[in-house]
Amino acid sequence: MAKITNVAVQMDHVSSINIAGDSTFAMSLEAQARGYRLFHYTPDKLSMRDGKIIAAVETMELRDIKGDHYTLGEAERIDLSTMDVVLLRQDPPFDMSYITSTHLLERIHPKTLVVNDPAWVRNSPEKIFVTEFPDLMPKTLITRDPAEIARFRAEMGDIILKPLYGNGGAGVFHSTRDDRNMSSLLEMFGQMFREPFIAQEYLPAVRKGDKRIILVDGEPVGAINRVPAEHDARSNMHAGGTPMPTELTTREKEICARIGPALRERGFLLVGIDVIGDVMTEINVTSPTGIREVKAFGGADIAALLWDAIEKKRG
Repeated sequence: MAKITNVAVQMDHVSSINIAGDSTFAMSLEAQARGYRLFHYTPDKLSMRDGKIIAAVETMELRDIKGDHYTLGEAERIDLSTMDVVLLRQDPPFDMSYITSTHLLERIHPKTLVVNDPAWVRNSPEKIFVTEFPDLMPKTLITRDPAEIARFRAEMGDIILKPLYGNGGAGVFHSTRDDRNMSSLLEMFGQMFREPFIAQEYLPAVRKGDKRIILVDGEPVGAINRVPAEHDARSNMHAGGTPMPTELTTREKEICARIGPALRERGFLLVGIDVIGDVMTEINVTSPTGIREVKAFGGADIAALLWDAIEKKRG
């Protein structure tokens, strides 16, 4: 098995993270515990020069202490192909900057193992990848045509409207059949986004929670239920959703079994899917979260399971 020594983490700056719920922090802590040397850099420090992928990195030491969780060394310019593993972990938005990162990192993968596979991250936007499994999804429309959205709402009644490449619950609206604000909402979306929008049938089961299920190498390893605030349609923890312990239902295990082969084919070692009731709404492959919450509720140590999978993949 190929030995892992050096791990670079492409992330939002370590000073900005909330360590209590940050999955990148959990993954990096586990890497440090295994004796790997950690290097930190932000996406703006990634470059390509004469075909080589370089980054201005800093050595990183971590501590699970709020307010004193990191120490960074002096910046140095390195060839990223000298790393054993690169964790692609900056938060979305999944925009042209993010896509450009995947093009650059694709040049060093898989000799340097990039997690998740950058080409497949680029080709698997979370709200589009899920449409490969239409029988597992709620009724869904992707368009920026107001007439199509009007037809969809007339058929569905209540709908959820959100940006196609949004994240963290930002820009998610619950529109009822008689909502008179829809025209204004579509005008606003049209001014804000060049891309199509996504509309889905409203699922009343969301009031009981939106379950985040985490899969490592295509196998479910843990889950949390995110319950929305009383007066909010969104269950995302960034938007005030409350994480709760949970177990997988028979239906959720069936969903994971269906999508597992597709995840493994694409080299997705860490994935988070969202399930409401009996249907799947997203397959998150950019920087899935929930690792620390699962462990805090007495579930699996997913960071350890992930590094076991990375070590196996490197072998």
